[in-house]
Amino acid sequence: TTIRHLLTHTSGLRPDVDLTFAWSGYDEAIRLACEEIPLAAPDARFVYSDINFFVLGDVVRRVSGLPLDQFAKTRVFEPLGMIDTTFNPPESVRGRIAPTEACSPGDTSCGASAAMLRGIVHDPTARRMGGVAGHAGLFTTAADLSRFAGMLLGGGQLGGGPRVLSPMTVARMTSPAPPSALVSVRGLGWDMDSAYSSNRGELMRPGSFGHTGFTGTSIWVDPQSDLFVVFL
Repeated sequence: TTIRHLLTHTSGLRPDVDLTFAWSGYDEAIRLACEEIPLAAPDARFVYSDINFFVLGDVVRRVSGLPLDQFAKTRVFEPLGMIDTTFNPPESVRGRIAPTEACSPGDTSCGASAAMLRGIVHDPTARRMGGVAGHAGLFTTAADLSRFAGMLLGGGQLGGGPRVLSPMTVARMTSPAPPSALVSVRGLGWDMDSAYSSNRGELMRPGSFGHTGFTGTSIWVDPQSDLFVVFL
């Protein structure tokens, strides 16, 4: 399995690790992921898998020497002026955060007083991992996401600000990635045309890209029309 397989959800891994028994901790999640037996050979099937992306987050940690949240903050969020984008938001801003769902009775990962999850990641795997994971846990605003989308439309740079990605990187990650034999079309980390891309609507042109989130969030970018749509 390669980085491309993880980025395009063609690794053959199942959607998530086992949550039917009590486990907790970031390292334990990575250990469980390493013990996974793929359900299919790489490139044989498209299966959206949270395992793919929290493993990718750990690759970032190992290569950079920084936890994912610190790496993203220093290399992406701060250079782009995304002042409200963070993992594990502090209690002081939770009044600005929309609640997502009720915490399941007996789920200790929700915190002591979290009858309704608010400012705590809804995803149970990410909660067990401490709120910082490659697949879930990021809190943001429409204003901050507009800066991120503008950076992508600018080929990796927002206006005259710091360059976050190279033009070649943006072009590569937002182009269809192999294998072409599969019906679902994915870029590197981005959705282009799959069962998850209904939020693209009927007016976004071929070549647009985006992503959806489990709690109803989405971002979609159309370089040909020089526009983007953010829905939170």
